[in-house]
Amino acid sequence: MLLALALVVAQTPVTVVRAGTLIDGLGGAPIRNAVIVIQNERIQSVGRDIAAPAGARVIDLSGFTVLPGFIDAHTHLASPDLSEAGWDDAYSRWTPADFALVGAQHAKQTLDIGFTTVREVGAQWFSDVSLRNAINGGRIPGPRMQVAGNAIGISGGHCDNSSGYAPNAFGREAGITEGIANTPDALRAAIRYQVKYGADVIKICATGGVVSFGDSAGAPQYDYEELKAAVDAAHLAERRIAAHAHGTAGIKLAVRAGVNSIEHGSMLDDEAVRMMVERGTYLVSTLSAGSKVADMARKGMLPASIAEKALLIGEVMPRSFRMAVKGGVKIALGVDNVFDSRSTDTHEFVLMVQAGMTPAQAIQAGTKVAAELLGWEKHVGTVQAGRFGDLVAVRGDPLGDITAVERAIVVIKGGVIVKDGR
Repeated sequence: MLLALALVVAQTPVTVVRAGTLIDGLGGAPIRNAVIVIQNERIQSVGRDIAAPAGARVIDLSGFTVLPGFIDAHTHLASPDLSEAGWDDAYSRWTPADFALVGAQHAKQTLDIGFTTVREVGAQWFSDVSLRNAINGGRIPGPRMQVAGNAIGISGGHCDNSSGYAPNAFGREAGITEGIANTPDALRAAIRYQVKYGADVIKICATGGVVSFGDSAGAPQYDYEELKAAVDAAHLAERRIAAHAHGTAGIKLAVRAGVNSIEHGSMLDDEAVRMMVERGTYLVSTLSAGSKVADMARKGMLPASIAEKALLIGEVMPRSFRMAVKGGVKIALGVDNVFDSRSTDTHEFVLMVQAGMTPAQAIQAGTKVAAELLGWEKHVGTVQAGRFGDLVAVRGDPLGDITAVERAIVVIKGGVIVKDGR
């Protein structure tokens, strides 16, 4: 039996990638004329003077800059596009199959632009669980996924998708099966329910939001005791917890309670920045979302109550991001693109540089740092032995011109080319 296993391993095809320039995500100088050897989906070795094993399949990217596969730490792939008419009725008209099918479409789009790993922070009907499982099973193309199931929120809050409808329009009030919880005990039950049905990570709405009816984007929606109960329940289940939080008070409550990341963080102040640094709390950027929703408001594409919030968040989010960069907060790239799936999500790298990061910092935010946030740093985020062979090839030098990352020519996942634009 052992001999048979050894023969199978020995016969597994080896892929060799020749990179003109390699940015490995570790923060050092780029490596010229690098060779990356991949077997069984994972990188075996990386360096300049590595000979290709006999019979290896060679992918010649010597005319390109190669980077680790990008990581988007804030997606909603299995969600309607807010740029399309009728998005606000999707939660009453769509079936679970609709959410899953649009998720499959978005997953392929996301992979093709270079995101080989994503963290899906909230979806209806556990459609994200189905999407993750289909990708892992090889039934559809898409990135590696961590998923949250239903985002957790209060009745009538940002994460209550029945807000704005008539009472009992869905037959009954939403409860823990939809992620709606209003007490510490209900929060524990809702989180355990998400974990039971496949959640890898927990998402909680600590403040109001932008594209939701009847709430203020900045107002807290849980108090400290409630957030602490949620954090403890998530961590007890060995799950990390991400907190949607725009307003300053809600950000601080969530950080004090021990969340692993603040999503958006639109209204930071100096104290919030210090708290995040002291506790090691990550900020997930989502500058694209702030920019896009403000643009939609200016074009009259949003209801008046939402447009007012969108213009505010679009203005303050870049300032808060700049504060976080200067203050030393750990920042992971997240796009939150539910606004137009046809846009280029990799533009988030560009916005991060415009808001105060160096290109090198932005690249690490979308690779190494994001992997650490997910707890997947031993699997993705850098090009080194033991990690999955997830790579993106671009033309030009993204360290000199960050816009180069917006033009992925070749995308490789687990040593297999999933997009080839050469």
